[in-house]
Amino acid sequence: MDLGLKGRKAIVCASSRGLGKGCAAALAEAGVSLVLNGRDKAALEATAAEISKATGVTVTPVVADISTAEGQAAVLKACPDPDILINNNGGPPLRDFRELDRKSMLDGVTMNMVTPIELIQKVIDHMTEQRFGRIVNITSMSVKMPVPGLDLSSGARAGLTAFLAGVARTVADRNVTINNILPGYFDTDRLRGGLAVWAKNSGIGEGEAADQRAAQVPAKRFGSPAEFGQTCAFLCSEHAGYITGQSLLLDGGLYNSAF
Repeated sequence: MDLGLKGRKAIVCASSRGLGKGCAAALAEAGVSLVLNGRDKAALEATAAEISKATGVTVTPVVADISTAEGQAAVLKACPDPDILINNNGGPPLRDFRELDRKSMLDGVTMNMVTPIELIQKVIDHMTEQRFGRIVNITSMSVKMPVPGLDLSSGARAGLTAFLAGVARTVADRNVTINNILPGYFDTDRLRGGLAVWAKNSGIGEGEAADQRAAQVPAKRFGSPAEFGQTCAFLCSEHAGYITGQSLLLDGGLYNSAF
């Protein structure tokens, strides 16, 4: 399917690896030029080179912490008028809520709620003026299905979802959409790191821990960043202009609900 995106420009946050990289690669396949962002210079530049070589599109890496004013300014300098914004950022690590102090909580809310809102504030007027814009926020399955130890991440992302639910409706008539993708268990460094901790605490091997976790999913496997990226690219396409204010679960059926 032609997504109708050739020649568009996108900012993809936290895209040197994992789900952000998957989204960047899928958009590049559709002919979108990219500004990628990450804090690991070597990984970011390697990803930019890989995607550029595979697709032929212009890929600009910007090494920055997207949660800082300086980082946002650097990314927007590289692409001041994006057609597409993919909000993504690392989340707080697993931690018992009793261990969270005020600074930790404020940092978590900044990363997973305030930062994407700030970026949207900076790009949405251009999108509405040109009557095309696609914003996708990568949140988490935990917004709908609590995961013990990820309370801060879940709360901040749920706050983002609620905040933008109303905003999405105010720009829909200008062909600007705002949606969320809620990933379940995807085969990323973050997942593998969590599995390593679980394996150590449980006294089992990491392979066994991965098998046990995958067995919990009706699909009986982890998702791949590539398939996540293709879903994101469709939400950014010209065909998805009637989808807005939605939270799309990509979890292999793990969230057990009829609605």
